[in-house]
Amino acid sequence: MADKLSEDEREKGLRGLNGWVYDAADDAISHVFKFKDFSEAFGFMSRVALAAEKAGHHPDWSNSYNVVTVRLSTHDAGGLSTKDLALAKVIDAIVA
Repeated sequence: MADKLSEDEREKGLRGLNGWVYDAADDAISHVFKFKDFSEAFGFMSRVALAAEKAGHHPDWSNSYNVVTVRLSTHDAGGLSTKDLALAKVIDAIVA
């Protein structure tokens, strides 16, 4: 089980991410990704799904045509954990 991040750990971790937004009410981070078309969005989701499965940590997400919204929080920690920051970094690398 992962531990919930402290405020300092969270702030430090967020500085290393690209465009992720912190939601204090849910203690989660999210990002809205926009792609050229559905095929590109679906390809992105497929790559993220493989990375998430490998990490054993899965995002909450939605897809509407070319837009994918990703939300990360560790349910068993009760909020943001190192697992979320690590997966967000992998997602950033996939997009780059």
